[in-house]
Amino acid sequence: MSWKAALSRHLPVVRFFACPKSPASRGVIGWYQKNYEELKMLNPTMPLLLRCSDNAMPAITTELSFTTAHLLTYMLQSNRFQNSDGSPSEERIAAANKFLGYLNDESLKKEYEVSRWNSPGFDPQRPFLDDDHPDWKKDPKISTDLSRYIEIHSELENTWKVLTSGPNGEFTRGENGLLMCQRVDLWCAGEGEVESALKHLLNLGKECNDLVPDSPDFVTEYYPGVSDL
Repeated sequence: MSWKAALSRHLPVVRFFACPKSPASRGVIGWYQKNYEELKMLNPTMPLLLRCSDNAMPAITTELSFTTAHLLTYMLQSNRFQNSDGSPSEERIAAANKFLGYLNDESLKKEYEVSRWNSPGFDPQRPFLDDDHPDWKKDPKISTDLSRYIEIHSELENTWKVLTSGPNGEFTRGENGLLMCQRVDLWCAGEGEVESALKHLLNLGKECNDLVPDSPDFVTEYYPGVSDL
């Protein structure tokens, strides 16, 4: 029961799809009918939706907040960076690992964020800046103040261009492939397999979503009781 109570902490919604006329959907419908009341009691605010239509593929879906780090890790693990002839692209693999290194380097990320404000009254990330002030990098004072920011930003921009330059929409197909991880198809699956699929989505939710903040280790605010007690 413990894993069922954790669903709403890590998944915003769970959708079950099934065809009411197809034997291939019996596992999904049967598991949903047997477990709905318990799931709703343990997760009263989380939508648990059953969508039925003729010829529907039985499946479970949810919503996961994937990050750039999740995407690059997925593409590296599934060997998505390939040349037109099917061989691994060492250049894009190296770029992906380099960008992941930046995402995991807290000190470098902090330096990048802090250096953004080194030129008083000027924000290099202001919307439409390149339209209003296209030559701002040639300004002696701004370029000097923001030298470290420009260095890091240029390196990140060039690295991103390399890892997204794959042929045949490689990066977009990688994004679509990761989004499909929010869905588990359950054609002819039994009720045990349906439960395993939901546990799998819960584990992904623990990695990607943080819907309920963790309780503090110590009480930080004190509220006195009723005065007449």
